[in-house]
Amino acid sequence: MIDIKSLYFFELENFITDNGFPKFRAKQISDWLNKGVTSFSQMRNIPKNIIEFLSGSCYISVANIEKKLVSRYDKTVKYLFCLNDGEYIESVVMSYHHGYSICVSTQVGCKMGCTFCATGKSGFSRSLTASEILAQIESAQKDLNIRISNIVLMGMGEPLDNFDNVIRFLKLVSCEDGLNIGMRHITLSTCGIVPRIYELAEYKFALTLSVSLHAPDNATRSRTMPINNRYPVELLIKACRDYFDITGRRVSFEYALIDGENDSEECALKLANLLKGMNCHVNLIPVNTVEGTGYKKSGAERRNAFVEILSKHGITATIRRTLGSDINASCGQLRRNTLN
Repeated sequence: MIDIKSLYFFELENFITDNGFPKFRAKQISDWLNKGVTSFSQMRNIPKNIIEFLSGSCYISVANIEKKLVSRYDKTVKYLFCLNDGEYIESVVMSYHHGYSICVSTQVGCKMGCTFCATGKSGFSRSLTASEILAQIESAQKDLNIRISNIVLMGMGEPLDNFDNVIRFLKLVSCEDGLNIGMRHITLSTCGIVPRIYELAEYKFALTLSVSLHAPDNATRSRTMPINNRYPVELLIKACRDYFDITGRRVSFEYALIDGENDSEECALKLANLLKGMNCHVNLIPVNTVEGTGYKKSGAERRNAFVEILSKHGITATIRRTLGSDINASCGQLRRNTLN
């Protein structure tokens, strides 16, 4: 069965004409898919013989809402979606003054094993197709009756571990005939798969690359992020500097502040030295409370001191506002509870 929503438009046109149908039908079918139909029978202006052909040879990816949580404090919405094969993934919709942002998943589970993350604790099942990433956005837009303006690939999974499908998704979601969300409104997060950072750079997308750093040295980072044993800090930072040289796009670094682990003055000074002279931004995040990790958020005084040290050394840093705190809005926890 062909995953019809993962096809580029020219591929859809070729598929339709190769099977003996008029070329203009591809545009009609594409329009229906972009409207979020979940069945070919909903395509009202498509002849019965084409509907029967499509139903027998293709499928439409869906993200059905299994569970929905809405924050009482800031209206952040967390979804647990069920896919065609019964797998579960999570997405989060956040409201800002500039519009709505959605944090989407790119895999069912994760292989990376970061110790502070809930997603990896439930294991890894598979990567998502481009259409399954798209379906999260379409399902949320339809449910909330909104238009998503910004996308963050920072949900379940490691986007660069699902490289080909993610690249296809990026092209599909930004095309004029699709959801038409520009690359400048997309952020892709990675834990640091260095070769894939270089591959991504070659596309010269106008998106924002966000690197989950979380430590300023190999000893500290390897304790919490196993990927560091394969691609140590020095290689990762070099790749980020090279990424800027190739694309001209500033790199963002995520740094989850963990009490007593990576939030000391020494760590702040090491981080400032590591990023010295680099066009970048550091997002400091109070670590999420995940059962079984034993990690605690750094206190406000420690967080502010960390920012001050970075700023004194010329590194732009901000403390990220926590949204959806009452619904555990960080991804992985709903799926984990459901599987358990």
